[in-house]
Amino acid sequence: MFITFKKWTALYVVVLLVLFAVFAAVLWQGSAINASKNLELAQEMVLVIDPGHGGFDPGAVASDGTAESRLNLEIALQLEELAQFLGVQTDMTRREDVSTESDETAAVRQRKNSDLQNRVEQINAITDGVLVSLHQNSLPQVPSVHGAQVFYGGAEGSQAMAETVQAALNTTVNDRAKECKAAGGGVYLLKNAKIPAILVECGFLSNADETALLNTQEHQNRLALTVLASVLEHVR
Repeated sequence: MFITFKKWTALYVVVLLVLFAVFAAVLWQGSAINASKNLELAQEMVLVIDPGHGGFDPGAVASDGTAESRLNLEIALQLEELAQFLGVQTDMTRREDVSTESDETAAVRQRKNSDLQNRVEQINAITDGVLVSLHQNSLPQVPSVHGAQVFYGGAEGSQAMAETVQAALNTTVNDRAKECKAAGGGVYLLKNAKIPAILVECGFLSNADETALLNTQEHQNRLALTVLASVLEHVR
């Protein structure tokens, strides 16, 4: 299992760089030199990371009590650390278990709407950005369903980025390939984001085995690295 980045020695840092270069070469079917060029280009953009839900809104909750909002944040923080380590600029809609609504005394639906509106406002204030919103899926009526799937918004470049990220997740995480899908008008964040935007459903909390996997730092690191590497491939 990977350990947290803050505790890594110089040796672990070197290992990470080697792993990243190898991963990039395999995933992109190119050389580590090409991966380095992709990274230089990616450093000119801002990776906007949105850990879905938070605070009063836990999102989906597994039968063992695992809250979607916590997993989203844990994966997002690892994604941010990896990106910053590689020199990629980042911005996050939250870094703690909080929501971003304007009025905490309002009704729940109003608070959720306000939270989404404030996130969109923050996202659209960033130029040269790409958005990755992290979520967990749930389908209790069919608990066997599992795997990571990507949805994309209407902004130019969103579908291409989703296809790249989905292909990478199919290679590194999924045992059965999934197809990325258009989010449609029902996903407020993707509908209103003006920058290339995707939503990654990292797994199904209705599947007990996948929930246990999602709670491990090794799998969270795998998800974070896969998403980051494939986004860098998209922006090259």
